[in-house]
Amino acid sequence: MHSLMTTLDLSTLYAETGQAKLADLPAYEARVRELAPPGADVTLTGPAPVWLYLRLAHALHGIARTLAYDSPVTGPVEIFNHDPR
Repeated sequence: MHSLMTTLDLSTLYAETGQAKLADLPAYEARVRELAPPGADVTLTGPAPVWLYLRLAHALHGIARTLAYDSPVTGPVEIFNHDPR
């Protein structure tokens, strides 16, 4: 069985304001939880502050089966993998 693959561009979370804000962190967390189906292989990408990447990775723990970070510089980097295989 294959897992759903979901890519989330974090810059879309704060596109209206143009800058991520700590005060909006609960809304960002809620949004990625809505966008990431349980058990999905999730990739986070896009320009965003490091604190936002870290907090959203934590918010997706227990929801996503795998989580990766992808940038043009690094390519995909595995953050966690809860695939029992």
